[in-house]
Amino acid sequence: MGISRDSIHKKRLTGGKKRIWRKKRKHEIGRQGANTKIGVKQIAKIRVRGGNIKNRALKLDHGNFSLISISITRKTRILSVVYNSSNNELVRTNTLVKGAIIFIDSNPFKNWAKQNNYQAPKERKNLKIDEKSNLNNGKKEKESNFWEQINSGKVLARICSRPGQTGRSDGYILEGSELEFYIKKIHKKKL
Repeated sequence: MGISRDSIHKKRLTGGKKRIWRKKRKHEIGRQGANTKIGVKQIAKIRVRGGNIKNRALKLDHGNFSLISISITRKTRILSVVYNSSNNELVRTNTLVKGAIIFIDSNPFKNWAKQNNYQAPKERKNLKIDEKSNLNNGKKEKESNFWEQINSGKVLARICSRPGQTGRSDGYILEGSELEFYIKKIHKKKL
């Protein structure tokens, strides 16, 4: 039969059945998912419509990840998949897809911080209104959470590229409220 991306097999808007009045066409072709795993880099080149080529990553172990607050990007090792909002099976099988939350090695960012004498934001004494100090405490807690992760050796990051289409797994490191959100989600899943 083959995988097809057509709409002929679907029902009408009213719920009625459509009569199949033509065969499948080449331009409606679909392919199996890449299911990119963590391992030594392995990429398959696929000829697609118009003579173009897609790089299908079958296995990847490195990617470029950005630390947005400091505006730096480093190539780092991918350790494991931790959370995926679309499917838990992708977490169990360590499958890399766009939007997956993963653990990456924090050493390249730690080394950058050492070389540039960058230090984590310290506590500042602020003798103003209690409300402001409460807001600052929340902010400090989020920042400390992030620097704890960097010091532990692995950091949570999100994949933004599509490994099955481009043959790369690039993304950004989670910070602030986004980091808090995913830490809670992961903690819930473990319980």
